[in-house]
Amino acid sequence: MLLGAHISISGGIELAPIEARKIGCDVMQVFSKNQQQWTSNPLKPEAVEAFRRNVKEQRIQAVAAHTSYLINLGSPQASLQERSRAAFQEEIERAELLGADFLIFHPGAHTGSGEAAGLASIASGVRWALEATPSCRVRVLLELAAGQGSTLGCNFEQLAHLLSAIDLPTRTGICIDTCHLFASGYDFRTDKGYRSTVDRIESTVGAKQVCAFHLNDALSELGSHVDRHANIGDGNIGLTGFRPWLNDKRFASVPGFLETPLKGDKARPYAAYETDLRTLRSLVKKR
Repeated sequence: MLLGAHISISGGIELAPIEARKIGCDVMQVFSKNQQQWTSNPLKPEAVEAFRRNVKEQRIQAVAAHTSYLINLGSPQASLQERSRAAFQEEIERAELLGADFLIFHPGAHTGSGEAAGLASIASGVRWALEATPSCRVRVLLELAAGQGSTLGCNFEQLAHLLSAIDLPTRTGICIDTCHLFASGYDFRTDKGYRSTVDRIESTVGAKQVCAFHLNDALSELGSHVDRHANIGDGNIGLTGFRPWLNDKRFASVPGFLETPLKGDKARPYAAYETDLRTLRSLVKKR
């Protein structure tokens, strides 16, 4: 697995690839804008050019952008649905400008309309945005959710349903967040549990549609549906829960991004990432 982390763009998005390489990332994830705001300034051409150049010079092998947390394509409210679709389209266009390989997003929540209606709304919204951006090559990835509240996409059956309904397989895929997966009730900490989980993946979405991982330990309990990340080995998943993913040939070229808690200071803001990357790499079997 190609390993990296989510890198801040607070110092300028063009500097993110340099910061990623400093801590040993082979891949990286960024926000292309403030994730807590609807509006944003357009990306400056000089920043885009510098970002792309630095990705190449720093030998970053894959780049993912993550959408705003405000987007909810599953909302039954017409105004929020319209706003979410427009924002999602903009996120696709911004990711494309940056040359990102993937755009990762939370499928959404039905907020009372029910699972069937929510899934239909998400699929319709994603397809609308993809059809509105026919020249874009960035692949949009539905992130498996922890299942808190009315959030959707918290199991592989729902994700498979969405992929089928969107029906644009070359432009879509999924991202597995290990914390979310565990909180959703999948126990992959034993050989048997891991085989069962991967069999479930194969029989629903298919392993080839797994295009990225978020590698996070879990402070929450198995099946709690609570999304609380922990550093690698410090949570309820533990080191044994990460080893099989890292050594599975099916995911050998798939990027895995850390979103674990940061505990550094101004001098070393990503110190915790550095530790987590070392820990993950220590779990890889020597070939």
